Amino acid sequence: MRKLSVIILSVMLTACAVGPDYKEAPAIEVGEKYKASTQDWVQMSEESLEKEDWWLRFKDDTLNRLMQELNQSNFQIAEALATYEAAMASVRSSRAGLFPSLGTSADYTRSGGDNQSGISNTYKATGSLSWEVDLWGKVRRQLEASKNAAQASEADVANIRLSLQAQLAKAYFSLRMTDEQIALLNRIVASYEKAVQVNQNRYDQGVAARADVVSAMAQLENARAQAINIQSTRQQYESTIAVLLGKAPSQVTIPQEAFVMTIPSIPTVLPASLLWHRADIYSAERAVAKANEEIGIAKAVWFPSLNLGVSGGLSQNTLANWLSAPLNFWSLGPALALTIFDGGARSAAVASSTAQYQGKVAAYRQTVLNALKEVEDNMTLLNTLNRQHSVQQRALAAARESLKITRNQYQAGLVNYLSVTQVENTAYNTEISALQLMNQRLNAAVDLIMAFGGGWQVPTAQIR
Repeated sequence: MRKLSVIILSVMLTACAVGPDYKEAPAIEVGEKYKASTQDWVQMSEESLEKEDWWLRFKDDTLNRLMQELNQSNFQIAEALATYEAAMASVRSSRAGLFPSLGTSADYTRSGGDNQSGISNTYKATGSLSWEVDLWGKVRRQLEASKNAAQASEADVANIRLSLQAQLAKAYFSLRMTDEQIALLNRIVASYEKAVQVNQNRYDQGVAARADVVSAMAQLENARAQAINIQSTRQQYESTIAVLLGKAPSQVTIPQEAFVMTIPSIPTVLPASLLWHRADIYSAERAVAKANEEIGIAKAVWFPSLNLGVSGGLSQNTLANWLSAPLNFWSLGPALALTIFDGGARSAAVASSTAQYQGKVAAYRQTVLNALKEVEDNMTLLNTLNRQHSVQQRALAAARESLKITRNQYQAGLVNYLSVTQVENTAYNTEISALQLMNQRLNAAVDLIMAFGGGWQVPTAQIR
């Protein structure tokens, strides 16, 4: 036993892990700055974005409440969390391979022949201890692979949560912009109703043509049709929000209310830092690490396995003797096993795991490039929309003033009503365009925050 202990200790001390060791993420050139940052972008401190409750920047109490409900009740988040819990259980299962397994059994046998006196009873109890020594690091690499998979799963949870939060925010902003359009259409309908009445009175007095009345009525009915149609759009946004909250559409009603738009300032995350701020990039990198460990697992199969086993027990023909008897049989010894020929199965397994590793590296690099593209595109888009907003506001002011002047001219008899309708259509279309642009800016701000990772960061303890 003393010699066996020395052998086991020596084996444990000299055990090595075959296969490549993973040290860091595959290299990829990301550049020092973004192309879009040379336009109207202002560099800000990253620390102000290092909060996952990014929606607070929009300063909307209803949105804050909806986000809390989403985080607690969304079924896709619940599914992702369950997948993560399964991954953590897999880690515990892999860790169990580092320890010996202990088993026991007990049985009773009654046997005999034609002669009644030849009947005998046998009481038997057996205990066993077995341990496969991790000579070549197979079990350790399996444990590391499981850890990497669990870390990737944890990042996937964050990525799914962030994506759903973005969907909720954009649906909510679209709902509020729809509310603003409904309010605008209600004002337009009221204005057109007044115009119909004025033109009818003028026609009755013989100072206006019938065409003016008909034109005003056409405008009114068209505005009413738009007001009816937009209610369906609002209901769709409300249903989208309900499903994101894990509720049936009939259970969610968001009252219409005035909305004050707030476009928050969004700090940039430099390209090199982006790798630690995007959950999808981290998940892809952990997949590379897992694939690297699987190469070592496949290579370890080429080497012999050493299993140390100990078993013992007792066997008696009476229960009383069985309970009081000392150990009366045992076995002890190592078992070394090596596959000599397998028709190329092990070579194929190593080649497969190597190819999968190369595929994960390519997928990681593509994920990084996609992330950089999203940042560039959304920075450019938000810059463009902000400049467009300035121009749109000037156009809106001009359209309102033009409408005021034209109405005054019509009342003074200087222009006909057709001129009024044309200017009104232009003015109200400009108003609607301004609201749509406002919605685009809000959505672009959300998309840019998502492109920067939404405040998520790789947990410090997991950085390698």
